[in-house]
Order: sequence, then structure tokens, then C-alpha cells
Amino acid sequence: QVQLVESGGGLVQPGGSLRLSCAASGSIFSINTMAWYRQAPGKQRELVTFITSGGSTNYADSVKGRFTISRDNAKNTVLLQMNSLKPEDTAVYYCSLSAMGNHYWGQGTQVTVSS
Repeated sequence: QVQLVESGGGLVQPGGSLRLSCAASGSIFSINTMAWYRQAPGKQRELVTFITSGGSTNYADSVKGRFTISRDNAKNTVLLQMNSLKPEDTAVYYCSLSAMGNHYWGQGTQVTVSS
């Protein structure tokens, strides 16, 4: 089993920054993909960004140039640096890990962008 614990959410003003962190523990296969999803009220969960264990990344168009994903394989952690935040970034952000056909989710952390 794999456990994912997110931290770093909160309330920030438009234009501000937040950094989310996700720590993975348990039986983690070394080749995996970690990702951040988000779900706003009344909307479907959407993929924000992902990073492979080899370091390849991909971003949703809505966050390109503003968000940066990174990971520390030795510590099994993934970070999401979010800059120039907009009200439309408000959502619950979920960390995920995919490996060997299995998909795991964290409990989510709330990000609210509001003045």
C-alpha cells in the first residue's frame, strides 16, 4: 500500500504564491509518476501537472508558466510551486502516484485564491 500526505494549502491573494508538498510512504515502486490534480466546486477533477521518476513533466495549459512541479526521489516527495495565483486556481488539490497499474490518492488540500 502507498500513503500520500499533502500539505501547504491555504488562503492567498491573487498574484500570490503557495507551495504544496506531498510525501509518499509505503511500498513505492521506483518507477512511478506523481501528479497534482485539482477539483473546484461543481467541477470535475482535472490534471494540473505530472512528473515521472525520470523527471519528465507536463502541465495543463491553464497553469503553464505559473506552476512548477519537482520531486525528490530519495525522499519520495513531490512539490508544486504555484506563482501568480488567480481566483480560478481555487480548488482542492490532490496528490497522486501511479505505478505498476495502481493509482493512489492523497486526501487533498484546499487552495483558496481571494482578496
